[in-house]
Amino acid sequence: MSAETSSGHAREDLFEAALHPELFSGVRSRRIFAFLIDVIAIALLTFAAGVLVFVLGVFTLGLGFLLYAILPTAVALIYVAFTLGGPQSSTPGMRAMGLEMRLWYGARPYPLLAAVHVILFWFSISLLTPLVLLVSLVSDRKRLLHDMVLGVVVMNSAYYREHVASQTKEGIRPDWQ
Repeated sequence: MSAETSSGHAREDLFEAALHPELFSGVRSRRIFAFLIDVIAIALLTFAAGVLVFVLGVFTLGLGFLLYAILPTAVALIYVAFTLGGPQSSTPGMRAMGLEMRLWYGARPYPLLAAVHVILFWFSISLLTPLVLLVSLVSDRKRLLHDMVLGVVVMNSAYYREHVASQTKEGIRPDWQ
């Protein structure tokens, strides 16, 4: 799979599950636990932000209380955008479980892509029911529907760093095709 870029170079899909199954070994179960860790972190951050909104609501004579309507969604969106779209390409839950997200050609996700990723996750779960998660059972890279739509891959970060990053630092083209 390749995509043309403006510089004339073709980007190739770097992560072939048939050639390197270690990249995706145990990703599905670790992703579930990473999600649970992130839900707890978002809940704690939402509680802290709720206290700040309460103080703001008192100082604004009740006008700040309107922020409670968007508080959980805004906290979760900011959390994912700046952790998943940050320099480590993973949320704290993903880091705890040894996972990392990359674009299909190897680049790190950026904050806007991370925000769109979580929004597509919310829409796919709410519109298509949680049964949409069964897509990962038939996907060779254990990707979910919103991963496929955005062209991202969640993989074992230790294996990726050990093999791919060392080859690209030495100037050797990784043998991922």
